[in-house]
Amino acid sequence: MSTGTVHLHRVLRATPERVYRAFLEADVVAKWLPPYGFTCQVHHLDARVGGTHKMSFRNVTTGKADSFGGEYLELVPFEKIRYTDSFDNPALPGEMIVTVTLRQVSCGTDLSIVQEGIPEQIPTEMCYLGWQESLLQLAKVAEPVIPDE
Repeated sequence: MSTGTVHLHRVLRATPERVYRAFLEADVVAKWLPPYGFTCQVHHLDARVGGTHKMSFRNVTTGKADSFGGEYLELVPFEKIRYTDSFDNPALPGEMIVTVTLRQVSCGTDLSIVQEGIPEQIPTEMCYLGWQESLLQLAKVAEPVIPDE
């Protein structure tokens, strides 16, 4: 049974375009999405409505990996990303829906995330904590403006 929901909000010193790309480019996702103590392998990421994604988080302490993936339901460039996620592990049943909303503000991007349908086996507060760690890493990836020359 899927029951948990988390709501997250941040303001980032980055344009909505940079934040949007950070959610949809495989190499960037692998850098910021895994919470502390995990690595991420993106197996595929087809960022289009109807496209799918698949990745694994590996626990650095134990070496155990959990894979998950889903489908992109809605993509509004620089404004909204909506996708599903489900674990391959049958002990973590159900489908989650993640909605990412971006809004340009004077200092960058107002970012809101809602993740619904978190399996009851995952404590909601642990999911929230993991997202907080991920968003700190997202800021470190998306905020710097580094010219090529």
